[in-house]
Amino acid sequence: MGRVGAGRVSAGRVVLGALGVAGAAYGGWLLVQRGFADLVATAVWLGAGVVGHDGLLAPLTLLAGLLAARLLPRGWLGPAARFGVLVGPVTLLAVPVLGRFGARADNATLLDRAYWPGWALLVGLCLVGVAVGAWLEGRSGVATRRDDVP
Repeated sequence: MGRVGAGRVSAGRVVLGALGVAGAAYGGWLLVQRGFADLVATAVWLGAGVVGHDGLLAPLTLLAGLLAARLLPRGWLGPAARFGVLVGPVTLLAVPVLGRFGARADNATLLDRAYWPGWALLVGLCLVGVAVGAWLEGRSGVATRRDDVP
């Protein structure tokens, strides 16, 4: 077995890795069985994810970081970054259902819920979780700024 750092790779990691590879291979095999149209649709979907992340989410994250560094108190930067890391990708993934893209009048079972309240609840829970984490860090005296770390 290979080495990771100074220790050996555990048998559990090897088993989990093998299960992951087997699951991915099985999923790929199932996709190939569905035909060329589904392969193309999957490639477009995957490509859109890369474009969405690299073309939209990453630049917006950089812009938000620059704005946060100028506008927020220094102690709030870590919690704000945690909130962005939690909510940003989830929101990007939720855009199709929040915008109801793909809803069809002839199939009422597609996008049959009010997705905005669920998204708002998730954002609220992330906000509360980040706030509680920041409060606990402040109480414990854990270093949250880069210049506090030796």
